[in-house]
Amino acid sequence: MSVSLLLVDDQPLVRAGLRMILESAPDLSVVGEASDAREASREARSLVPDVVLMDLMGGPAGTRAIRAVLEWARPLGHRVRVLALGPQDSEPLLHGALHAGASGFLFKDTPPEELVSAVRVVASGGAVLPPLVLHRLLDEVAPLLPSGEPAGRAPRDPLSVREREVLRLLARGWSNAEIAAHLFVGSTTVKSHVGSILTKLGLRDRVQAVIHAYETGLVRPGEGHANNR
Repeated sequence: MSVSLLLVDDQPLVRAGLRMILESAPDLSVVGEASDAREASREARSLVPDVVLMDLMGGPAGTRAIRAVLEWARPLGHRVRVLALGPQDSEPLLHGALHAGASGFLFKDTPPEELVSAVRVVASGGAVLPPLVLHRLLDEVAPLLPSGEPAGRAPRDPLSVREREVLRLLARGWSNAEIAAHLFVGSTTVKSHVGSILTKLGLRDRVQAVIHAYETGLVRPGEGHANNR
C-alpha cells in the first residue's frame, strides 16, 4: 500500500534530498512540497497526504503549522500524520511538536534507511523518537510507570545473557554500531539480537523495547546516556 508524503522545508536542496531518499522506496510517494507553514497548510488541504514530513523551521512556526494541519484534517475520514524533523539541539521544539500532535520526531542527520522506516511506522499509526530523546523522556516518566507484575512475583525472562545486555544498552540510547563496538561483535550480529529480543518479548519496535527495559527495572532513570558511558 503506497504512502503519500508532503515535504515541508524552507531549503529547496533539502527537499530535493528528502524526495530522492523517500522515492527510492517503492511504497513511498512524494506528492507535494512546501517551503513554509502557510504553504504547508494549503498544500495539505489540497493533497491530503498520508504523512507530512515537516522541518520545525527553527521556531514556533513549525509547531503552529503542525497544529493547523492536524486540526483541519481531524474531521476527515483519512487521517493525516506529521513526522517532524529538527537539529540535535531542538528539544524545546520537539516538546512543542509533540504537544501539537506530531506522531514522531527525527534528527535531521538521521540515516536514510531509518528515515524511510520511520515514515512507514508513522503512516501505519505508530510513533517514532530517537533513542536518546526517548531515554530523556523516560527519565521523567519512568517513576510513574506501573511495574506490570504483582508484588512478590518475578516475571519470566526469556532473554539470553547477551540479549539482556543488548537491551540494556539499547535502552540507554546506544545505536547498533555503538553496541557492536562495545561488545566486539558486528553490527549485523547486534541487529539479529535486537530482532530476537523483539520476537521473544512480543514487542513491535525499539521504542517498546526501551519501555519494557524501564518497566522491568533493567534500566533505571538517570543511569546514563549514550554519550556518558
